[in-house]
This record gives sequence, structure tokens and C-alpha cells, in this order.
Amino acid sequence: MSTENEGAAVPSEAEPPTGPKPDSAPASASGAQAPHTPPAPGMPPAAPPPPDFAPSAAAPHGELAGAMPPAAGYPQQPGHDGTVPVPGTEQTARIPAYAAAGHGSTPGGWGQPPYGGGGNPWAAPNPSAPKRRNGGLIAAVLVAALVAGGVGGGIGFWAAGRDDSASTTVSATGDAGALNRKPTSVSGIAQKALPSVVTIEAQGATGEGGTGTGFIYDKQGHILTNNHVVASAADGGKLTATFSNGKKYDAEVVGHAQGYDVAVIKLKNASGATLNPLPLGKSSNVQVGDATIAIGAPFGLSGTVTTGIISAKDRPVASSDGGGSSASYMSALQTDASINPGNSGGPLMDAGGNVIGINSAIQSAGNGGGMGGESGQSGSIGLGFAIPIDQAKRVAQDLIKTGKPVYPQIGVQVGMRESGDGATIAQTGNNGSEAVTPNGPADKAGLKPGDTITKLDDTVIDSGPTLISEIWQHKPGDEVTLTYKRGGKEHTAKVTLGQRTGDK
Repeated sequence: MSTENEGAAVPSEAEPPTGPKPDSAPASASGAQAPHTPPAPGMPPAAPPPPDFAPSAAAPHGELAGAMPPAAGYPQQPGHDGTVPVPGTEQTARIPAYAAAGHGSTPGGWGQPPYGGGGNPWAAPNPSAPKRRNGGLIAAVLVAALVAGGVGGGIGFWAAGRDDSASTTVSATGDAGALNRKPTSVSGIAQKALPSVVTIEAQGATGEGGTGTGFIYDKQGHILTNNHVVASAADGGKLTATFSNGKKYDAEVVGHAQGYDVAVIKLKNASGATLNPLPLGKSSNVQVGDATIAIGAPFGLSGTVTTGIISAKDRPVASSDGGGSSASYMSALQTDASINPGNSGGPLMDAGGNVIGINSAIQSAGNGGGMGGESGQSGSIGLGFAIPIDQAKRVAQDLIKTGKPVYPQIGVQVGMRESGDGATIAQTGNNGSEAVTPNGPADKAGLKPGDTITKLDDTVIDSGPTLISEIWQHKPGDEVTLTYKRGGKEHTAKVTLGQRTGDK
């Protein structure tokens, strides 16, 4: 079983227990130069353009390298296809790859006399030419001086390219005050937070495992992370946590919640460890566009810091544990901060350095459109998802207190594959059970099999996973308003959420 949750397809629903399966698949809701033009009669010949002593570096095959524009006063140089760009126009044609040839094999390249002649390109004007147009002569000299300056620079560059001893560098002033490293800057926040972020290595009893991230949750030394990071080591496996200073400690799982994808671990021997909890913010106050900072160990690169913004809120996400046998649901914070396999369990922070979420899943171009899992080790395309810290904090408190998660529920089983029109209560439950739990919250509120729930309070419900992720943002005992359709008519009902303890 993998412990990474980013990059693989996610089943649209959790696998039901073995036994008869209803059709509704219910789940519990819990180059060339221009030709030379002879000078006009009576005019001195214009100075030729500078030779192209140094060839351009070839771009890798299959890669289109951007060309730098020519400096002021320099002639347009030909492209590799032998054409000269017209000033004021934009080149859109793809540059063909260089042919496999040695230096000097192409006219104008190294080892060839520039401009087709072996003579001195800076030779004096023809003595037989009239000398009465002083204005023209002065203009020619000025042009020659400017071009000579350019050629001098070109020769220097070419020589530097062939002789390292001629290299010229420029040293910075070293003014640290010019850099923004205030405590409220990204640099300042990262320097403060990194010592409180750990890289977690989990290994199951049979050898399976992976790497993730966690962060110090409280002064007692509890570390908050994802369930899928540590699940393989929860029963007889090995778990270690490595701090930014390189110190590694053995750890144990205090409690884990598969449905929420949250887990709490603790160091077995914390002597010598500096335990400074990261400040927790309020994810309910987050707004789209807020700055974000993510810290983690993508692909095992510990202490990696990336930045972005909150791209969306309340994004319903279903993510698997990597094995595809179970699913977690969250109403996630979406961010474009770069998140990759190994970032799981790490903190998503705001511009004040407060934790607003736990990085948990990504949508990747290589995973067939699903969420979660690490299949193919796909990377970030700017669609990362974090568990809101308000929810994660409540779950962590339950895990620290009892070792078990507590889930709010309404007592119905809904179809998980349909989307767009709401969450429809199944006609029959899994293994022949009741789709509406007798005497449960939904039953007491009058809901029946076949009803389609379209809203929870003011949130539109478009599918079963969305309903579950919204319910799990609440706690048992909360009263919510459900809007549902029955026989084409819309109804509302007040429902007090019940509870279920532990993962099934």
C-alpha cells in the first residue's frame, strides 16, 4: 500500500463491503547576409557590418530556444534557415535544428573568412573616390566607430568563450538590506517554520511504505500529518520523523482517520528535540486570492518551500489511499502552490505564517483525471488541495483524546457515481441494509429513499462525495438545513447531525 496521495486516479466512490451491491452504488453519507549595395557615385563606401565571429549555441533537439534580440546598431543576423528577419515583424516559424556538422562547415561560421572575403573589412575608402562631401565622410566615420565598438564587444565575447582566463565578472555589493527577509516575508516565514516541519518515513510490516511530511501540532510534541502517509506503519510498522537539522527520531501513531485523511503521531523519545508548534490560523477566514506558502518533502527533497495563492475554497475532493480500496473526502482549499508527492501532510500557510490547511492531494495531468494516489509519480500542474485546518484541528483533538475519529452523519446511503443533480438516497443500502437508518437523523427529519438532496444550508450539493465532504466540515450535534426534491417538488428539513466513532 502506498502512503502517497498525489497523482493517481481516484475511484468515484469507496468500495462497499462484499455482498449484494445495489445498482445505485450507495455509500454512507457520514543565417545569409543581405547583398552588398554599391555606394552612390560620389559617396564613400559604407563600413561593412561586423563579422559574426562567435556562432550561437545550438538548442537541444526538440526544444525551441528563445533568441535574444540584436543590440542597437547591429545588423540583423540570419536564422538557421538562411533567412533574415524583417525589422518590425515577429518571427513565428519554428527554427529547424542544426545539421550535424563541424565548426567552419557552414559559411560564416568559425574558420571561415567573414562576409566572403579575406581582405580587411575596415580598409580605407577607395582613393579614387571624390572627397568633397565632408558631411558624408563624417557620417561614415561615425558609423564605423559605432560598429567598431560593437565588433570590439563581439571579439571580446568570442575570446572569452575560447579562453576562460579572459572571463570578466561583476561582483554584487552584498547589501543584505536590499533583500526582503523581514519576519513577514516568505523568507522570514520559512526560516521560522522549517524547524517545526518534519519528513516522515513510514514502512509497513511487509516492507511497503513511503515518505511524507508533518508539522509540530502542540507543545506536547504531537505531529499532524495525513493518514495515507502513516497508515502502512500503523499496525506493527516502522515510523521515523526527521527534523530540518537532520536529527531523526522513531515515532508512533497516536490515531488516524482514514475518512478525513488526518493522522497524529508522536516521537517515542523526544529528548533533545526542539518542539515549537506552528501557529494555527482559521481556514474559515481564508479568501480566494490570499497568498499561500507550502512546505514539504516533494520526491524526498526535505524542507522545500513553494508559494502561490488560494485558487478556490470548498472544493469537494475524493482521494484514495493509493491502493484504491478506500477513499477520503474533503471540502478542500485549492492552491496553485507547487505540491508534489512527498508534500502530503505538510503545512499550507498564509502570509502571516499561520497554518490554514494540510496539503493532501493534487490533480495531475498524468493521472487520468482523478485525485489522490501516487500512480506514475505525477507532478504538480498547479492544482493542489489541502484539508482545511478548522476541520483537521477538530479531528486531531479527537485522535489525541481517544485515538479514534468521530464522524458526523445524517444516516443515509447515497449514490456516489451520479453528479450534477444532487445526491440521491439509494433505494436499498449495502448488503441489504436500510438506505435510511431507522430512527436516524434523516429518518427523524422525514427523508426517504429516492429523495435527492440538492443543498446543505447554502451550499449546493451536486453529488454524493460533495454531500459527505460538506457534512464532515461539521461536528456531531450541529443542526443543518437540507433541501431535497421528491416527486419533482422541493422540500426542506432541519437535521441534527448524529455521530459514528471509528473507521469502518
